[in-house]
Amino acid sequence: MSRPLISQIHPWLYTACVETHRFRRGLSSATKKTARIKMSDELPYRCTAHQSVLLRKLGDVDMRLQVNKVTNLRLAADKINGVVIKPGQTFSLWKLVGRPTAKKGYLEGMVLKDGEAKSDIGGGLCQMANLLYWMALHTPLMVTERHHHSFDAFPDSGRALPFGSGATIFYNYLDLQFYNPTNVSFQIKVNVTSEHLKGEVRADCELDYAYHVIEKDHRYLLNVTEGQYYRSNSIWRAVSERKTGKEIKEELICSNFSRMKYRPPADVEVEKFGFVERARA
Repeated sequence: MSRPLISQIHPWLYTACVETHRFRRGLSSATKKTARIKMSDELPYRCTAHQSVLLRKLGDVDMRLQVNKVTNLRLAADKINGVVIKPGQTFSLWKLVGRPTAKKGYLEGMVLKDGEAKSDIGGGLCQMANLLYWMALHTPLMVTERHHHSFDAFPDSGRALPFGSGATIFYNYLDLQFYNPTNVSFQIKVNVTSEHLKGEVRADCELDYAYHVIEKDHRYLLNVTEGQYYRSNSIWRAVSERKTGKEIKEELICSNFSRMKYRPPADVEVEKFGFVERARA
């Protein structure tokens, strides 16, 4: 049996550590030029759009947390919708949304923590980060901060995007940020409907290039030494000329290797690695 962490024996140590990280992060990001100005009018050119389903059955997680998540997403969307990222500015999710608290109307939603699905105030905002990250990859915006879960919690029921193409956030020191290195101004539009979280990125001029995200080398793996399943892949982006369709380059976005909290589907091939010690005579 593994020994409990000190923070599990003394929970106040965990809280103190988190607040220390948050304080340091606040100091380090105070001088960064972040996007703050919002426009009610839409910029004329749409660069990309995406949507994700709000309510999904995720294992045995209480659906109440999924319903509460919708409220949390609406509150966050109101803070983000219409923001303009001018040349030289950085988009920061937490700078716009702020700390999600019960006083602001946020409810308990699902969060992934310590390898498990749990509940916390403001839970479910990772869905917003997932949407924004995916859209940013389809623009010339440069992702400067993005974090991903170290484990894969649920099977692919209803999953539309490649494994490992999302982003996790935790106020305020696990953020999603992207920088505008161009001479173009971009606008983020997000809204919550009855069934979907919807978003689009707009610009003040038409872009010269189109972006396509590709998954490569997807594998399920079994470490026979520990009897643990893993999942891996790589995410690439192809850049092409919008007018001619000619591909200019293909670049690696990230490589993923995550511990699975479920068994692979029965119809997929599982590669084995590691070794099993033989019993001594």
